[in-house]
Amino acid sequence: MGIHHIAIATRDIDKNHAFYTEAMGFELVKVVVGRNGHGFSKHLFYDTGSTEDGIIAFWDLHDDRLADDWSADISRGLGLPIGINHIAFTASDLDDIARRRDRWLERGYDVREIDHGWCHSIYNVDPNGIVVEFCVLTRELDENDRREARELLANPNPPASTEGGDAILHKAADTAAGAMGSESLRRSR
Repeated sequence: MGIHHIAIATRDIDKNHAFYTEAMGFELVKVVVGRNGHGFSKHLFYDTGSTEDGIIAFWDLHDDRLADDWSADISRGLGLPIGINHIAFTASDLDDIARRRDRWLERGYDVREIDHGWCHSIYNVDPNGIVVEFCVLTRELDENDRREARELLANPNPPASTEGGDAILHKAADTAAGAMGSESLRRSR
């Protein structure tokens, strides 16, 4: 069973729409408008690849009851570090990760890439300050993973994970200069 959609408010619908259609490659498939005595809202739905279980939705709110200073950032808006709350989309394979990474870079976005050892991910930040990720499993999760998960959950002071962990920061400017990949900054996780 998948998630039908996740809905998030956005402060700038135009920047948000451009990011999710141009940089992410998603298609706007439905808009529902609601009205009340205090204004209106648009609920925009984007197909991420499968309308069966792959829709993301955004609220464009125009309601005079809302404070002017509300935050759409689902982490920092709650006082958490950026990326704690984030949205991870499925990539089909490592070639898909590479295509999506290159798409972001070509559009001027820096990309963080991490081989976690069991999955491989790329990360970016949307106009709302929300970290978005494309992720693909690179090996099947097995009974050893499940056993370790239960042990780590029960451990009040668990050791740091050792699987994977190298992070690469691909700079969009490096891509424009033809220096993608090997010229990237490597950092430890």
